[in-house]
Amino acid sequence: MSELLLHGRAVTDIEIDGVDTRDYPDFCDAFIAAARYKDTGAALTDEELDELHEAGGDVYASELAAEWCMGG
Repeated sequence: MSELLLHGRAVTDIEIDGVDTRDYPDFCDAFIAAARYKDTGAALTDEELDELHEAGGDVYASELAAEWCMGG
């Protein structure tokens, strides 16, 4: 899986929520609940999490949920 970026900065320590295993393999309700910038370790604000979601973070969260469900 490729690195997730926001404003050209790598995002790490991604926590997802809204995972319902009955929704496999789509996990359309999964979302990124928390994350940090890799370079500084600073937590993303609620506004930045919203931006991340709108920039494709929802798809990334679904992929992470599927990976987790498959034991990855």
